[in-house]
Amino acid sequence: MKLSLLTGKHALTCCRLSQSLTCVSVPNLSRVLLSFQSSFSRSLSYPRSHLTTNVALNYPRRTLTTTSSYNMPVELYSAEERGQENTDTLKVFVKDSTGPISPFHDIPLVANSEANTFHIVVEIPRWTNAKMEIDTKSPLHPIVQDQKKGKLRYVANSFPHHGYIWNYGCFPQTWENPNHKDESTQANGDNDPVDCCEIGHRVAKRGDVLEVKVLGTLAMIDDGEADWKMIVIDVTDPLAAELNNLEDVEKAMPGFLAATRDWFRIYKIPDGKPENNFAFDGEYQDAEFAGKILTETNLYWKQLVGLDEVVEDPGKLSIGNVLVEGSKENISREEASSILSDTAEFSSGPEQESSVDTWHYGHLKQ
Repeated sequence: MKLSLLTGKHALTCCRLSQSLTCVSVPNLSRVLLSFQSSFSRSLSYPRSHLTTNVALNYPRRTLTTTSSYNMPVELYSAEERGQENTDTLKVFVKDSTGPISPFHDIPLVANSEANTFHIVVEIPRWTNAKMEIDTKSPLHPIVQDQKKGKLRYVANSFPHHGYIWNYGCFPQTWENPNHKDESTQANGDNDPVDCCEIGHRVAKRGDVLEVKVLGTLAMIDDGEADWKMIVIDVTDPLAAELNNLEDVEKAMPGFLAATRDWFRIYKIPDGKPENNFAFDGEYQDAEFAGKILTETNLYWKQLVGLDEVVEDPGKLSIGNVLVEGSKENISREEASSILSDTAEFSSGPEQESSVDTWHYGHLKQ
């Protein structure tokens, strides 16, 4: 399988960190993001040590649990389910040691500057079908199930795939700006945080916060909008030490990158939609290129919440947060706790309809 690495045409070693371009070495990207963040006259309220604290790579794995509240691999955070499962009332809130926070705004993008690792928030565990996503328009941005025409959405099983084939989620403190045309794809952003596919062996839980290495990216064009799919791996995964780039992924997991691209190409066909398209003729871009995208979308997030001289109109997005000092909208700890307590406690719900497990073969008949 051919993997596209950066060529002279696409090599982007300059990251836009302000109105001017500042050249950085991408292996030190996370350190640059941290130092740039501290240069703002208004800084984030969480301690800098939270951004640079090493997450131990050998802590015991937590066991799966059926309770509504649980801890996760990055021990600073936990998640709590509220509402009734398999209904439109289900919400997953992310919390720190003090209470509920926003997974969109309050979790630092950078996990460990020395190790060049990042945080992600898992929305959809591997092998599940429910289309869960951070609700970017609601206070505290709980993870909810997407709906269309009043019905809960599930991704179809396009043979031989079943559900999502990785832990699917997004990077906090990033925003694909719909008002900006991306230079490399010539498409505007999709108004969401940057998506990611975590390819480790562990099946995560909704709301898990993971520390990951970024290995590369795929540039999907979804309804004319740029929709980056970052390929990442949990730093605690047994394969993490040997996976540092896309070539390593292909060597250790032959065919997986091709299957990932195929999944994104065909997954909407059972819904009567055409295949998805990709920039770069569907070829993956490497970790350095992916780093440039994270830097750029982190800057757009700063402009969204009011941490930059350039201020973007949030539109319908909720920019309220608990921890980002100097942002345009803040939510107090008391208000955040009230938002959580005002939702119904977690309870079991109806069984998922068996039709969700149906195999679809339409893409093989074309």
